[in-house]
Amino acid sequence: MPPTGDGATLFRNVRIFDGQNEELSEPSNVLVDGNIIATISDQPIETNDSDVTIVEGDGRVLMPGLIDAHWHAMLIRNTPAQTIYGDVGYNNITAADEATDTLMRGFTTVRDVGGPAFGLKQAIDEGIVAGPRIYPSGAMITITSGHGDFRQLSELPRTIGGHMARMEQVGGAMVADSPDEVRMRAREQLMQGASQIKLTAGGGVSSPFSPVDVSTFTLEELRAAVEAADNWGTYVTAHAFTPQAIRRSIDAGVKVIEHGFLMDEATAQYIADRDIWLSMQPLPEAMRLGFPEGSVQREGADKVFPGIDNAYQLAKRHNIKTAWGTDVLFSQALAQQQGAILASLIRWYTPAEALTMATSTNAELLALSGARNPYPGKLGVVEQGALADLLLVDGNPLENLELVADPSNFLIIMKDGVIYKNETPE
Repeated sequence: MPPTGDGATLFRNVRIFDGQNEELSEPSNVLVDGNIIATISDQPIETNDSDVTIVEGDGRVLMPGLIDAHWHAMLIRNTPAQTIYGDVGYNNITAADEATDTLMRGFTTVRDVGGPAFGLKQAIDEGIVAGPRIYPSGAMITITSGHGDFRQLSELPRTIGGHMARMEQVGGAMVADSPDEVRMRAREQLMQGASQIKLTAGGGVSSPFSPVDVSTFTLEELRAAVEAADNWGTYVTAHAFTPQAIRRSIDAGVKVIEHGFLMDEATAQYIADRDIWLSMQPLPEAMRLGFPEGSVQREGADKVFPGIDNAYQLAKRHNIKTAWGTDVLFSQALAQQQGAILASLIRWYTPAEALTMATSTNAELLALSGARNPYPGKLGVVEQGALADLLLVDGNPLENLELVADPSNFLIIMKDGVIYKNETPE
């Protein structure tokens, strides 16, 4: 059985950042009963249950657990070669260890946008592994030569109806080159428990054969995925950098654009007018420099990274619904900077705006999964009736966003009413 908050936890004398308001609450008390925030009051909360865990907040900040809207739980620790061709058991063990580290950085929920995370999610939900809630996409769906196609040239030509490549066998990415293939691959992910479907609608940086300027899926292929997802009550999110890839995705019915770093003013307006979500990531310079000089990946990164600042400026100017994520791949060291990547939003946003994005706004994005939402309940807020994913912060992150960069500042990490870390003074 998964761990649950069978008892109750009472936080006394805390200032609350509720995930929505820019100001902290007055000194308050918060009672968690099971996995639900039961009571919030500025008056003392009396309990008769001897099993209640008392946490003395001493005026510290209580806030929602952080949400990363663009994460790859299975693709962090290992190299691309190990991820695709290495032992699957080993890869799952390293991913489980990374999941625990993710939770202990204060990230209680992630939206996984590509990778075989279904088993890891099950292990976390059953309490076998400590980790964040995972909203899984399953295998990212790509085309031949598209972003996510990690096959070697020696694997070509592919026999129509022939064997599956290793990356497909392990569930990392699926190649689909017609509407019917797209529909089938999307349905396979939904069958396995996907909460949303991820397609790569344009070229990328990390894949070896996907120039960033290209558009990949046809309109009909994209529509096939949207139709399959819509039939299951959920949505498609599409990796897209360029105006053409973004607009084609939107015209097909895609509800979320990942990245968008090469969009122009007209495309930003196009996104805003159609009420589309933009899931962006303030990618650190270390990620660009991590690609070898002269490599295809480095050339792609050099084209994409200068557009990040412009994309954020456009998103703000056009009031686009903007989610936040990190998109760390193949680097444990960068994963350890997860909170620092969040803190880097200070370049464009106030601390309150950044933290709202990483809590209640990201939770709104997760809710697009509708009937496929694996965790019914309200996330990303501190309010009565919400799920009890909470952080007790030693300091005020609304004044100093850098506090979230160092997990030692989280004295308590609670997910689903369970305290996974408690370093409050005795």
